[in-house]
Amino acid sequence: LPSTTFIAGSKTVNDWLLMKKELSDFKNDTAWIKAYEDYFLTRLKDRYLTPIDSIKENGGYTGEGFSIMTIICSLIEFLETTYKGINYRFIKHGDLTLGEFEYSKSRDVFIDFLNNRHPFCSQFNKETSAEFYSNVRCGLLHEARTNGKWTIWRESYENHLIKKTETKIIVYRNNFYDSLLTFIYKSYKSELLSSNIRKEAFLRKFDKLCEE
Repeated sequence: LPSTTFIAGSKTVNDWLLMKKELSDFKNDTAWIKAYEDYFLTRLKDRYLTPIDSIKENGGYTGEGFSIMTIICSLIEFLETTYKGINYRFIKHGDLTLGEFEYSKSRDVFIDFLNNRHPFCSQFNKETSAEFYSNVRCGLLHEARTNGKWTIWRESYENHLIKKTETKIIVYRNNFYDSLLTFIYKSYKSELLSSNIRKEAFLRKFDKLCEE
């Protein structure tokens, strides 16, 4: 990308290249907090969180949950691939095999996120994560609907993310969004600042964002 391309708010590709020099010291907590706030969090706020908040604040009960969950599904993939430091590559006939930090299918990304990341792992397992991917993520992105018995409701006052009944599986979009914020602001931030593996993954992800 051109060095003046914005990648997070007013931060450009060139800004990232300068920031990366400071991040080479994994013990530089000040630099890493700045990277989390100025690059990761700003990018999420501008492109995902603020649009979701706008829909929530100005909506009612007329179906905006579909729009919110569609944005959330896009965000989940970015969060998990940033956590792992992997990047998507479309595989065409005759392409070489995937590199060490590349992926071509989203299913496992969703399963890993919902089944392993706090606070989602308290209410999802591999089976429900796979069902969510097929019936919610793929349903919304490919058909603008949920499939199977899955449906989207506004919220649960019992803090459920999902709830199975005899006739349906309910996704509570406000609770789901709140849990996503918990992951972003608490779980992921804590791991990033304490784990060299997460730092290496972060660098790979943002380097890739600046390439294409």
